[in-house]
Amino acid sequence: MKNNRKVVLVGDGAVGSSFAFTLLQTTTVDEMVVVDLNEEHAQGDVIDLQDTLPSPAPTDFRTGTYADATDADIVVITAGVPRKPGETRLDLVNKNVKILESIVNPVVESGFKGTFVVSSNPVDILTTITQRLSGFPKNRVIGTGTSLDTARLRVIIAKELGMSTKGINAMVMGEHGDSSFVNFDEATINGKPLREFPNMDNAGHLNEIEKEVKGRGGEIISKKGATFYGVAVNLTKICQAILNDADVVLPISAPMNGQYGLSDIYIGSPAVINASGVQEVIEYPLSDRELEKMHTSADKLNEVLVNAK
Repeated sequence: MKNNRKVVLVGDGAVGSSFAFTLLQTTTVDEMVVVDLNEEHAQGDVIDLQDTLPSPAPTDFRTGTYADATDADIVVITAGVPRKPGETRLDLVNKNVKILESIVNPVVESGFKGTFVVSSNPVDILTTITQRLSGFPKNRVIGTGTSLDTARLRVIIAKELGMSTKGINAMVMGEHGDSSFVNFDEATINGKPLREFPNMDNAGHLNEIEKEVKGRGGEIISKKGATFYGVAVNLTKICQAILNDADVVLPISAPMNGQYGLSDIYIGSPAVINASGVQEVIEYPLSDRELEKMHTSADKLNEVLVNAK
């Protein structure tokens, strides 16, 4: 029976190294392997990160190759061309599909039987393509989806109302991108409808909050060139749920199998994550107008998928 907890990280850029740091500081991992085309940079990162581990380090942390995925629990994919100022996540699709093919095929050939976790953008598209390329059961392919958007939303609301994010039950759904939307109609704060709080019953104000959430990534990119801390934390939460078999509910790029009237696509929705990967996709109750937004978002993703090559 396998007891070794092993993660393979593909892509040692800003997101990958931030994820490795976060995971190693918060989660018990027996073995972690970093795979990157720039092997010298990856080796330097590994040595640097080893300095953050307890001594003697309980984790076998090293660089490696796709063959190391053979007995891994998780392969995390952060590799890809990053978004540039003024570029949408969907603009990246054809560049990153080619990179994805060069990763998924050798990982599958290694005999990997774990779960793929994808954060490269456009994440919903690339998660869908990862499942198709790998032939894996849909529950064993996960994308970070709207987990980062939801974190941004809760921070914005918490700052406005002067409270902790912990009591805020509101999420971003749909595409991790411009067609995403917030479930304001069902959102609650400390068990009370969100619309009962100051300014939260104003449609114009709610639209401004949604606009701010969507623009936050672009703002960060314009000021510092890339976003990585937030997605690293959300990647860690997904991996923790898998490694700890924890039944955690997170808004992710989830596989649709009739939920919301959608099929054969990954899109942002809450789901239960545990050792099996996606244990259950939760079909969140949406108002008619929000369900229409979900379908609009799916249509946009499907248009890109048809032309992805």
